[in-house]
Amino acid sequence: MTNIIEVNYHQTGESKKTNSFGMRDMQEKAFNARNEKYLLLKAPPASGKSRALMFIALDKLYHQGIKKVIVAVPERSIGGSFGLTDLKKDGFFASWEPNPIYNLCMAGGEKSKVDAFKKFMQSDEKILICTHATLRFAFKELDESNFDNCLLAIDEFHHVSADGDNQLGELIRSIIQNSTAHIVAMTGSYFRGDSVPVLLPEDESKFSKVTYNYYEQLNGYEHLKSLGIGYHFYQGKYTSAIADILDTDKKTILHIPNVNSGESTKDKLKEVDTILDIIGEVVQTTEDGIIILKRHGDGKILKVADLVNDDSKVREKVVNYLRNIKSVDDMDLILALGMAKEGFDWPYCEHALTVGYRSSLTEIIQIIGRATRDSDNKTHAQFTNLIAQPDAQDVEVKLSVNNMLKAITASLLMEQVLAPNFKFKPRFEGDETPPQKGELKIRGFKPASSKRVEDIIESDLNDLKATILQDEQMIKAIPGNLDAEVINRVLIPKIIKIKYPDLTDSEVEEVRQHVVVDSVIKNGQIIENGDKKFIKMADKFVNIDDLHIDLIDQINPFQRAFEILSKSVTTHVLKLIQESIESTRIEMTAEEAVILYKKIPAFKSEHGRMPDISSSDFNEKRMAESLIYLNKLRQERANANA
Repeated sequence: MTNIIEVNYHQTGESKKTNSFGMRDMQEKAFNARNEKYLLLKAPPASGKSRALMFIALDKLYHQGIKKVIVAVPERSIGGSFGLTDLKKDGFFASWEPNPIYNLCMAGGEKSKVDAFKKFMQSDEKILICTHATLRFAFKELDESNFDNCLLAIDEFHHVSADGDNQLGELIRSIIQNSTAHIVAMTGSYFRGDSVPVLLPEDESKFSKVTYNYYEQLNGYEHLKSLGIGYHFYQGKYTSAIADILDTDKKTILHIPNVNSGESTKDKLKEVDTILDIIGEVVQTTEDGIIILKRHGDGKILKVADLVNDDSKVREKVVNYLRNIKSVDDMDLILALGMAKEGFDWPYCEHALTVGYRSSLTEIIQIIGRATRDSDNKTHAQFTNLIAQPDAQDVEVKLSVNNMLKAITASLLMEQVLAPNFKFKPRFEGDETPPQKGELKIRGFKPASSKRVEDIIESDLNDLKATILQDEQMIKAIPGNLDAEVINRVLIPKIIKIKYPDLTDSEVEEVRQHVVVDSVIKNGQIIENGDKKFIKMADKFVNIDDLHIDLIDQINPFQRAFEILSKSVTTHVLKLIQESIESTRIEMTAEEAVILYKKIPAFKSEHGRMPDISSSDFNEKRMAESLIYLNKLRQERANANA
């Protein structure tokens, strides 16, 4: 297995400390924004978003004139996070005391839940908890004005979409436009797996944002010291590779592939049986539905939960058992397909092992979040993606290549999300002032010139990177198929303009510089040598005092991904990937041609010849093509002027 990311943390304990009201660091940060009408809370799994909402909601009920609080969660199992909670014992002025009658996440038909919802709206009760689906169905039978002076809290807000067919998104827009309701939106990852934004820009601009990043959360733990994110590539059936990567001494959640994916054998139950047979021998199944397994070799007894089985009676028993786990010995391995992702809590989990490419970056973050709870049984958490290696004989080779590149791209984003943040400032001539802690000064760097740019940099940088890294043209750049400056100065600003059409050209450049600098620096490595600091960016070692935006623009932000590919797959497979992309690569643009043309003199000086169109080196070939492109452009212009 190859780790693309290995992040180490300082175990400061800060994110778990509480203030005089019983609030953790993130919760206090969120509570400070309690007077906002529309609040978007972005915070990672296990940071305490549920309790943060309780603090805010109670303040709105007692001090802000809000009459009712409606909490909507994506699935019933998550409703338990908003149950009765004694907040007074830790110093808060009130406790969270929902009436169990109005926790509609309990079993029951949707019609009866909608009736209960309507009854709640007419009653004196203050708190209701329901699923997104119940909220949608009830909303159809109510008027927007019924939500006046209510707080609507949407958990896992990334389920909302600006797409016209997304009913939850339409509901939010309607509530904003036609009622006086307050909204608190909560999510561990704001970006979706598709390219559709969660909210339209004009709606999103109404929300105040509180962001608590992953590094703050994990760095402030007591026990967890490091997190690894890596890959294992296989050929044939994935079950043949399980034995190489599954360590049953580690508490593990294993997500098998979706039955519609190329990695699936199309028989999920047989896959589970095969995995169990690989590990050991089934001794019994308990009354709780837990499989007792005797491991091959040493006979160690393992407890396994099967969440793949569709039998609702068995699954309900297993889910109930998992909900009530009290010690590290209560469970060893969970086998899942669509479950055990968002909102699922098993603090003892050390390894999240996922088979197959996941198209949703949100899903990947949610899965990783299962292993990043702080617990005294672990100092290291690991996410491993088991991915099919492209095969030249496979008719789906292009799909396989694309999936592999997208999976690696997702981890590039995770590396950015999980790394500590820097503040970047311009360095001017004669500036000898030493940078503050966590600050880097860069010559030629453009600071934010507007509040809009500041907000994007402060709250949306990871979301923007997700959009960039999901772009089809960018994915094709991973195997070294595009010049670094073309990526940084041509493709990235185009994507920024599409995502933020309201920005001026100068604002686009400010955002672009920040994205590129942040990505390259976080992919780099800072090395201290005596009283000097150097940063290794790709293959360049640069004195931190000499950093310049032009130098950074020459670094490929995808360099790490290319290194992973080069080290993890055979030369034959790498060639297959490059050929697959070559057949669908983007056409040359004038901007790319100009950037490459300027590099030709240096190439000629180094090699004593002009670039060769037949070269096996992609960048050399592309330089040669730029000459042809520009000559063709000159000819067309000459003919037009003739």
